[in-house]
Amino acid sequence: MSIFISRFIGAILLRREAYEDVEADRSALGQALVVVLASAVAAGIGSFGVAAGRPIVIAVIIALALGIWVFWGFVAYQIGARLMPSSATRADLGELLRTIGFAAAPGVFRIFGFVPGMTTVVFAITELWMLVAMIVAIRQALDYTSTARAAVVCGLGWVIAIVLFAVFGTLYVPALS
Repeated sequence: MSIFISRFIGAILLRREAYEDVEADRSALGQALVVVLASAVAAGIGSFGVAAGRPIVIAVIIALALGIWVFWGFVAYQIGARLMPSSATRADLGELLRTIGFAAAPGVFRIFGFVPGMTTVVFAITELWMLVAMIVAIRQALDYTSTARAAVVCGLGWVIAIVLFAVFGTLYVPALS
């Protein structure tokens, strides 16, 4: 089995060793990007089906996924490595991007959202699964011994993201109308 497939399956199964492996491998950023892209494409297909005329929607979902991945990596790094480091925390932005990218692996199951009547259920389950994967990824990337600390980093990052998106929406969306 290839290293990428092994890491991908390990990330889906929430194996700490997979996240540690990705964290340590500086060359795995491209693999993390592939995982984020695969998850985004699955979300696009799961949301809208494979109907013709949907490529623009999938392209937008991919662009958003990439932006969110980088933004989330930056926020998690600032909170986890700078504001809330443990005595063992030794991390850089690349480590967060690699592990968080692989935390998107469960998102590939969003492709099954195209099944009539299943979209909401599939997306709810995979979003929760990806949140748990994100907590594992952050715990490993930031060398935390506490899962609760990693969950707090995720929670604070989520609040910051919501506030920033609300401010952005309030300031810029009316100007676009």
